[in-house]
Parts: sequence; C-alpha cells; structure tokens
Amino acid sequence: MYIPKLHKVWLCQGNEGSIHLTPKMANRHGLIAGATGTGKTVTLKVLAESFSEMGVPVFLADIKGDVSGMCLPGEDSEGFQKRIRNKLGLEIDWKFEGYPIRFWDVYGKKGHPVRTTISEMGPELLSRLLELNDTQTGIMNIIFRVADEQGLLLLDLKDLRSMVQYVGENAAALKTKYGNVSAQSVGAIQRALLRLEDQGGNIFFGEPALEIKDWFAQDEKGYGIINMLHCTELFQRPLLYSTFLLWMLSELYETMPEAGDLEKPKMVFFFDEAHLIFKDAPRSLLDKVEQIVRLIRSKGIGIYFITQLPSDIPDSVLSQLGNKLQHALRAYTPKDQKALKVAAQSFRPNPKLDAEAALSELGTGEVLVSLLDEEGIPGIVQRAYVMPPRSFLGVAEESKRQEIISASPLHSKYAKTVDRESAYEVLQKRAEQAAKEEAARIALEKALKAKEEMQPSFRKLVNYVKGLEGVNTIENEEKKQVRFLYGKKAFFVISDTPKDYRIQFMADPNKVVEWWNVNSEIRPRSNKRDNWFKLINKGSFTEELLYEIINNSHEFTIAELERVAEEKRLAKEQAKAEKNK
Repeated sequence: MYIPKLHKVWLCQGNEGSIHLTPKMANRHGLIAGATGTGKTVTLKVLAESFSEMGVPVFLADIKGDVSGMCLPGEDSEGFQKRIRNKLGLEIDWKFEGYPIRFWDVYGKKGHPVRTTISEMGPELLSRLLELNDTQTGIMNIIFRVADEQGLLLLDLKDLRSMVQYVGENAAALKTKYGNVSAQSVGAIQRALLRLEDQGGNIFFGEPALEIKDWFAQDEKGYGIINMLHCTELFQRPLLYSTFLLWMLSELYETMPEAGDLEKPKMVFFFDEAHLIFKDAPRSLLDKVEQIVRLIRSKGIGIYFITQLPSDIPDSVLSQLGNKLQHALRAYTPKDQKALKVAAQSFRPNPKLDAEAALSELGTGEVLVSLLDEEGIPGIVQRAYVMPPRSFLGVAEESKRQEIISASPLHSKYAKTVDRESAYEVLQKRAEQAAKEEAARIALEKALKAKEEMQPSFRKLVNYVKGLEGVNTIENEEKKQVRFLYGKKAFFVISDTPKDYRIQFMADPNKVVEWWNVNSEIRPRSNKRDNWFKLINKGSFTEELLYEIINNSHEFTIAELERVAEEKRLAKEQAKAEKNK
C-alpha cells in the first residue's frame, strides 16, 4: 500500500522490517515470478492498488478473469487477521476498499471495445506482425501509398482487403509508377489477412479508435484509474493478441513525450502470464517489446511482467527489469533445478540468506525480493511476505461489471461501432459503376449489332421514301433525322439513334388499328394531331409492314390534301352563290 507521508509503497514485510518500493524507481520496470499457486496474482493486485492510491493510472491484462474483484472492497476474516498478526507481525486496523476500474475487451463483451484503425497501425507494423517477406512488405507500402494518393481511408480489415484486391487487379497500370506487383505476393498478403480476420481482426480494426490518453485518468479521489483488459478469450487467439500488444506499445511510445526522472510514473503496465506473450510471438513483436522496455522508461512508463520462470522472459528484456519479486519455484526435475539456481543467482547476494535454498521453501505469499533504491541500485535479496491487498480476492459479479461499464464516461464514446465511408465503400461503388458501364457497353454493342442486322436499314428506308413521287426531303445530319414532305405538307419523319430508328407518320387511324394488331409497338403521337403516329423499330417490324406504312402515309397525305382542297373549293363556290343572291 502507498504511504503518502513517506512517498513510498509498503510492498513487503520481512524479518528486518518493512520493505518499500521507491516511486521514482517504479518506471525501471519489474518482474513477478513464481510457480502456479504461489501468490503472483495477489502481488500484482497489491502493486496495482498501490499505484492507483498514488494517483498513477494502471493497465493490466486480466488473463484468467480473476482480478475483476478489485472494484470491490475486500472482506475481513479470521484467517486474514491471523496472517496480519502472525506472518506480517502487524497490529493495525486494515482498511478494505475497492478501486476505480475501467473494463476493456477487444471483443466488446466484458468491457469497452478496444479498436484501432488500419492507418494507425501502418504498413510497417502490419507487415512485421503478419511476418511478410521484403517483397510482400514492399507491396503493402504500395497499397498504403495508393490509398493515400486516391484519398481512400483505411479504417478496418475490409478496407485493407479491398485495397489489396484493387492493387492486384490494377498491377499493370501501377507498375510504371510503383514497380512490379506480383499476383503471388498479393495472394500471400490476402491469406495473412484472412488468418488475422479469423482470430477477430475484423473486430479490433475499426472506429471509434481508442485514444491512448483515455487510459491516463484519475477518479474524483485522485486515485489512478485501473484499466483492466479482459483477456480470457483474447489469449486463445495469439495473432490478435500480438496485434493488440504491438499496436499498444507502438502507440504508447510514439505519443508519450520524454519526461526524464519523475517522482512517480505516469502510468504502469502489467502483463500477466508473460510467457504466453513471448512463447510463439512473431519476431517483430519481440523486437518491439525489447525496444519499448529499453526506451520507454524515459517517458515515465513502467512495465511489469508476471510469469512462472524468469527464463520465460528473453534475456534482452529480463536485463531491463530492475524490481524483482520471486515467489517459490518447484524443482522436481534437473531442468527445474537449473532454472531455480539461475533465478537465485539473478539477485544481488545477501550474506545472511541462501537464496537458492529459500526459493524452494517459500510459502504462499512469500517472496524473495530485490528493489531499486533511491540511486537505482538493486537492493540485496530479502525474504519477506507480500502485504495483503485491500480489494476483493475474487471475481466481480457480471451485474457489477456491467454497472461499471455503463456508468463509465467512456461508454458513450466507444460502445457503438462507426463505419464511415472508406476504401471498401468507395471501391465497391467504383466496381458497381464499372459493372454498370460494362453492362451498358455490352448492351450497346448488342444493340448496334442487332441494328446492323436490321432489315430494312435506316438508310434503305430513307431511300425508299425518297423514291416516292412528289416527295421533298429535309435532312438534318447532326440529328440524323430526315423529314419528308409532299409539297409543303410533312407526312413522314425518320430519326436514326444508336440502338434503333424511330418513325413519326401520318395515317388513317382506322388503318393503324390493323397494323397495331400485327405489331403493338405503334403508338399515337400525343403532341400532334390525331392522325400522327409513331413507332420504334428495334428489329421487330417486318420490311413489308414498314413499306406498307410508308405507302399508306404517302397516299393518306395526298388524299388529305385533296380533301382539304375540295373543302376549300366547295366553300368558295358556296360563298359565291350566297353573294349572287
């Protein structure tokens, strides 16, 4: 627990008194190790609680789902009081309390969703994560470059997969500017993305993306918020977990400014079951973790790994961990005995303590501990009991978890997924438009071919009408339209279009009824007089019927002109007779 007057964390109680962690050395990282059931989780909770009391935000990965009870105060018991008095030698009134927790979950089931975008991850990190070779990494960079130049947002996996497909399909057009894009490399990238998608990458990549600054928060009492990532399901999908970890560490390192030596860390990260991180992790992740551990101290960030054996941690990382708490190890095999010996030798020796012998004798909650002093020098190894946690030792009920999630000020910010128009939607629209244009092109080609085969052709029909007696012609080449007149009277208009030709003609309505029974595509021309009609020939009219229509139209026009002339003559004679009376 944190002692404000001393500005120290009372972490353990040994035979020689209290053992304290100096806050200014907390960002020199640490290790909590020990066999299963020796008390590592309790030690983790004590440290996390202490940092929270200090006002330092905490991030911890809840691997087994057994630390969610930190949101509730612990419970007193006879056994607890015996431990306080007999093992720790303390006569104090122990204060139980719950701590401010924010639950997170990549899958969005047990906490606020954790998301990032493809763009924020970037081509280099993605390539390292997916273990792409140099050629494939080069293509991944091309994909991001093309997306950027075309203003296409890369937010989620479907955006990236669409862009990979687009670049693959347009490889020939892109070759001159960007270089060769082989189908084999594109296929390899798609397969790698499919593996990531199968593990839940489609959930992790998207919006709203997590703003890492939201983890740097305190509650109204000044306690640092404990950001707890539910990892029970996530740890069963190592590629996705590696993706999250790689992004988080990179984002943290890039966004945090240099801070120098601080009185306390800005934030502390705990990674439980760390051996699972390093066991089958991609080389890119291992390199990144090593880099972060070496450099992030100067940004005020502390990282603590919890695992069974110190040897689970790569030597390059292990050498950077200044604060060590080693719980009991079991040495049943020669390999176990060797590991125990190596663990004992990693501590600064204490002439009064046989560390190797002690490691196999430690009880639950008991540790060998070595912490950095004010000058950053490792203290000699001591045997001690870890102080008990103040919070509840167990799992919080689901109703309590959901209550905390709903009450969080970040709930409204991250709860609902946002799917903006991005590369996938834009490329889909382009594809749909291209498909429509292609369908229209094919339809036009078919229509033109059909028109070429149409009998009679436009020109043949024009020439036929021109051959009629007394016909005058007015041609409009621009509109591909020909008007035919008998004298000054229009009786026939034929227009050429890309897909067909269209006719407007004068005719006896009674005669049109007969034609309509043969071809129903003949219609009245509504904006003309009643004796004007139209048809559209797409090849459905026989040559004979069309010639019949032309002839009838010609004859009807002549007859109509003669009728009108006769009506005028009779009217003139009648007027003359009326005058003579």
